[in-house]
Amino acid sequence: MGKSLIKFSEKLIDRLKVAYNVVVLTGAGMSAASGVPTFRGKDGLWNKFNPEELANINAFLRNPDLVWEWYSWRRNLIKNVNPNLGHYALVDMEQYFPEFAVITQNVDNLHQQAGSKSVIELHGNIMRNKCIDCGQYISEEDLLKLEEEAEKKVPHCPQCGGLIRPDVVWFGELLPQDAIEKARELSAAAEVFFSVGTSSQVEPAASLPYLAKGNGAYLVEINPEATPLSSVADECLREGVEKVLPALSMEIEKIRKRIK
Repeated sequence: MGKSLIKFSEKLIDRLKVAYNVVVLTGAGMSAASGVPTFRGKDGLWNKFNPEELANINAFLRNPDLVWEWYSWRRNLIKNVNPNLGHYALVDMEQYFPEFAVITQNVDNLHQQAGSKSVIELHGNIMRNKCIDCGQYISEEDLLKLEEEAEKKVPHCPQCGGLIRPDVVWFGELLPQDAIEKARELSAAAEVFFSVGTSSQVEPAASLPYLAKGNGAYLVEINPEATPLSSVADECLREGVEKVLPALSMEIEKIRKRIK
């Protein structure tokens, strides 16, 4: 393997040598190298809709079959996507620190697919589904049967008959309280905090790096473009996550021993 061309500061390396607690916040840029489609994707079928028109509870109640069809289309696209080198690098990094967590704004399940053990999902997971009434989670196997019976219409809960919805946070909905509380707790305790592939504009996730830095963390931004966080970060790395994170993982391997 060739020598990495990406340079990390001595300050970052020194902090990583002794860090007990490391936290990584990921956004859409984390999955960009995997080719995860955006809300609209490349299919003109859905281009006439704004995401806000479909990704909200009122749209679902008004036309559940349409919203379900859109999410089924998105879910099938994501099923053909694989984690990228950045995802796998985080899995490797997790082996070197007593406390290591990924907080993600993504709903694509790629962190778990890659093998990350500690993942806090702020916006849910498009691969999970639940009943809108009783909250019962529906396994993928059961969902396939229910979808087949529903003939492309929204399936109903086998327990109570309620509509089944994707387990994602829609526009106008609050983030899951337990997830945001855990994310804040982890961020406040972090010694090194990485903001990876996120625009740093969507709250409450955008406030997490500031919370970490305010509590003494060394703050690193990994993003090809500058964001509102850039002027606050201790270090900014202007490359794609699929390049930076594997290089970072290699550096950590040199300075620490695996503990997991």
